[in-house]
Amino acid sequence: MTVVDAHHHVWDLSVRDQDWITGPVLQPLRRNFTVADLAPEARAAGVDRTVLVQTITVPEETPEFLALAAEHELIAGVVGWTDLTRPDVAEELARLRELPGGQYLKGIRHQVQGEPDPEWLLRAEVRRGLAAVADTGLVYDLVVLPNQLPACVKTAEALPQLTFVLDHLGKPPIASGEREPWETAVRSLAALSNTVCKFSGMVTEADLASWTVDDLRPYADVVLDAFGPDRLMFGSDWPVCTLAASYGQVFATAEQLLGPFDRTRVFEATATRVYGL
Repeated sequence: MTVVDAHHHVWDLSVRDQDWITGPVLQPLRRNFTVADLAPEARAAGVDRTVLVQTITVPEETPEFLALAAEHELIAGVVGWTDLTRPDVAEELARLRELPGGQYLKGIRHQVQGEPDPEWLLRAEVRRGLAAVADTGLVYDLVVLPNQLPACVKTAEALPQLTFVLDHLGKPPIASGEREPWETAVRSLAALSNTVCKFSGMVTEADLASWTVDDLRPYADVVLDAFGPDRLMFGSDWPVCTLAASYGQVFATAEQLLGPFDRTRVFEATATRVYGL
């Protein structure tokens, strides 16, 4: 089995600031995290290939990530960013694919979780941009909060030609132990055949200092039941995960939570198929 980590980040603070890293809780992330830092962690966990995912909404980051993918065999794909609302978004996506490493561009993501409007995805200019993503043959990663999931459902219904990848289970409130309305909304999203979910980001939605596998299990079980292994893919969310767990701990926890489910699909086949790795 070729193991794929379908979700991680890198950043270099000497190149640009990560302005989302604020406050004492996130302070451990205020340093550089590079592919050289990730590689030994991935190798130790048995990970062979990865998908590098955008962190901030600036146009310079995606070309840099594509160049990294061309340079490092570990990175098999990139989920980048572009302004979906720009009128020439189709031309911009085509330009990105023509850059050095452009063949590694597999998807687009926007920090929807940071948009104050819970229905941002329903805006006409955003939908036009999403249609261009589909026309380019890319997928769209959803990084959203639970209250934004209903808009995700409506958007995925309206664009059946586009595959939507839900990052981090839709960020359920694991620390509080609540499951609704997250569970109902995520099951509604999973009912649509053009949606996929990343088995990622759970440890940082739990109590950072004292989480247990049993804390995560009810939420993992929901997506295992709703999406099934054919529409789930493992992601470490490194280095954000290091706020609560090491890379190896995240990998081992995912294995525990999967139990009897087909690990080949979650750790390899789904990501390979959806991202065209």
